[in-house]
Amino acid sequence: MPVEAKPEATARTSPPLTERQEARRRRILHASAQLASRGGFDAVQMREVAESSQVALGTLYRYFPSKVHLLVATMQDQLEHMHGTLRKKPPSGDSAAERVAETLMRAFRALQREPHLADAMVRALTFADRSVSPEVDQVSRQTTVIILDAMGLEHPTPEQLSAVRVIEHTWHSALITWLSGRASIAQVKIDIETVCRLIDLTEPGGAGNR
Repeated sequence: MPVEAKPEATARTSPPLTERQEARRRRILHASAQLASRGGFDAVQMREVAESSQVALGTLYRYFPSKVHLLVATMQDQLEHMHGTLRKKPPSGDSAAERVAETLMRAFRALQREPHLADAMVRALTFADRSVSPEVDQVSRQTTVIILDAMGLEHPTPEQLSAVRVIEHTWHSALITWLSGRASIAQVKIDIETVCRLIDLTEPGGAGNR
């Protein structure tokens, strides 16, 4: 599927945003999420996003050179919002593996409530090329922070970070298979709980470190 982008879009720098610029960026992300919620990936048209967020089309392209950039940034914003919600009501599992599984399933169910939005964001991640690396990296970092918070870790070991990456990959893959109708929620839950057992293996003194 073609990516809606301005041909002249060039590499961007990321200077700190002013308060006014940040407010404009938030309006853009909100408009993107609203359009995606109604009609998925195809419903997010840059001109409509500009009109809905009350910014000039050229200004929108300076913030986000393409629809893919915009939707990946929207996913990061949605994950950040989820993180705030999770912090208000932390997972209650006894072990780190149980807490991470509970956290990821709560995040999954939040996306389940907005299937068109979830599909749009995941498709954007799938379409992302190297030019979208900064936005994709932000999504990965946010997901990592959510998992580490659930684990209760501030200084993970390399082995624990490796386990977190595998958990992230599995969560993303489970989301894709569910959106495509190839997996039920029950199957997703089993897969998430299974991969989270890697956490036990990477704990200092655990079976994977003997």
